[in-house]
Amino acid sequence: MSTPPPPSQPPSGGFGAPQDPPPGGFGGPVPPPAPQQPPAPPEQPPADQPAAYGYPQQPGYGYPQQPGPAGTPPPFGQPPTVPQSFPAAAPAPAGGNEVRTQLLIVGAALLAIVLIIGGGFWYTSGDGTDAGGGGRNTADGKEPGGDKPQAGPAGSEKVPANTKSKPLFNQPNPQPAEVVSVAGSWLTDTTYVKSDVAKVVGYNTVDGGKKWELPFPGELCGATRHVSDNKTAVLFKPSLPTAETKYPQCSEVGVIDLTTGKLVWSGNAKSATSGDKPVAYNEVTISGRTVAAAGVSGGAAWNLADGASLWLPKVDGEGCRDTGYAGGEALAVIRKCGQSSNYTLHAQLLDPATGAPTVSYKLAPGIEYAGIVSTKPLVVGADVGKTAKNATGLSDLFVVGPSGELKARISLADGTFAGKCAATEVEKCSNMVVGNGKLYLPSYEHQGGSSAVSRTNELLSFDLETGKQTTDRADAGEGHTIFPLRMDGSNIIAYKRPPYDKGGQVVSIDGTTMKETVLMVNPADKASQRIETAFSPEYSEYRYHDGKLFISRTTARKPYSEKSDPEYLFVSFTAS
Repeated sequence: MSTPPPPSQPPSGGFGAPQDPPPGGFGGPVPPPAPQQPPAPPEQPPADQPAAYGYPQQPGYGYPQQPGPAGTPPPFGQPPTVPQSFPAAAPAPAGGNEVRTQLLIVGAALLAIVLIIGGGFWYTSGDGTDAGGGGRNTADGKEPGGDKPQAGPAGSEKVPANTKSKPLFNQPNPQPAEVVSVAGSWLTDTTYVKSDVAKVVGYNTVDGGKKWELPFPGELCGATRHVSDNKTAVLFKPSLPTAETKYPQCSEVGVIDLTTGKLVWSGNAKSATSGDKPVAYNEVTISGRTVAAAGVSGGAAWNLADGASLWLPKVDGEGCRDTGYAGGEALAVIRKCGQSSNYTLHAQLLDPATGAPTVSYKLAPGIEYAGIVSTKPLVVGADVGKTAKNATGLSDLFVVGPSGELKARISLADGTFAGKCAATEVEKCSNMVVGNGKLYLPSYEHQGGSSAVSRTNELLSFDLETGKQTTDRADAGEGHTIFPLRMDGSNIIAYKRPPYDKGGQVVSIDGTTMKETVLMVNPADKASQRIETAFSPEYSEYRYHDGKLFISRTTARKPYSEKSDPEYLFVSFTAS
């Protein structure tokens, strides 16, 4: 059915009204009980997690692997008969721990580091289970095509020679009679891919020229931010609205090759209770070689390459069903059991090939909805006892250990923090990213120092081992409000929404020192600033890579008034 219009969007100044500062000032870290030394860095860079609010991690924001053979897409609803092959995963390096070889190993490691840095690349290996389909040699410290960035010391995003950006190209907004979903955007080295009304379009990132267009028989109604083996997944309706079927269900799953713009396959699934009608879905995600979609009737999964069915929706004797999946480096699910007045939720990690749970954590009774912030480690968000403030839908975060135990619980119920989770969509937690063994999120915006109307906030973090707030802090600056987009190695890529007289900024924040490095400063002229701030962070997608920023809408509609400012499906800026 057509997507209902979003609630009234917040004004361009920010998210909410001023509030009294907490002890220690707004956004100030909670002082630890005793001074602690910062933890020693790990021997090897940690694998950071996908961004959890629709801002994909590198290379999960659209970085493709080597393109595979292009073919004619199958008819809608039918998977191709010829499977596509995946390259073999790189073998894991061998190792030993004999005492007599320690000096030799250390010396060899130091030599390897010198050679690697001198050669300008980092070597990574994987076991084939991450969203990139397995580790490969890379020249930029990223897993090609997936969501598992390698935590190189400085990340892969370089400071442009000139950080002052200029407008790149803007796409006028489509004007359907009713509000429709256009969620989904992916950015590669050469192409910006954006969902449109009943189509997905690839644009050249140099001049905005259309590289390809992929039509669909009905409106798009969902998309994953994850990319694996050059491919991503979308949900769409089987037809456009008609007089007989005004609200077609969101029942179809499709996989798109981001390089060629071809539909690799499409299909649907039926359950024991749906009869001949396909099951409707709310969300779709990707983890490695698995595409998984779920809704109120349960979940199903397919092979990424050929659309072969992996599992179908099922409800067990206790009324348990998969309500939504989260992908990336691992595949996780929120499983709901029981009846409406007595639900029990389980957060689980799944075997992507079978759907069988490998880790399970039972949430406290009374929690009706939960979201997944990260799949590795598994971090779950919920509004416990409906205590969340500032319309965040999030009062607590639960860090789940490898055996299903609760490692840490992080309370956000005081309203100081701006992490958010949607009520009914499992993978739609926002304003939070996980990396370096921490969860980064902004403070709720508050009054700035220069005037009563000035707004600002800070980027803060929690330790995922202890659940305690760290001393990390990066200030947005007077008049700006900051939120994280994704991890870049051990760095955090963040966007700063501007005040009325300045342009927005993209910054890279060092995960160890929290020092900010400016990557982009957008124009401050009235026309450019007005276009940039017309996009509300609540209903927009932000993609940044290699000196280019794209901001896009997630819904489209006909303007309410002919006198309204021009509206755009997306706008973009480039620094050089």
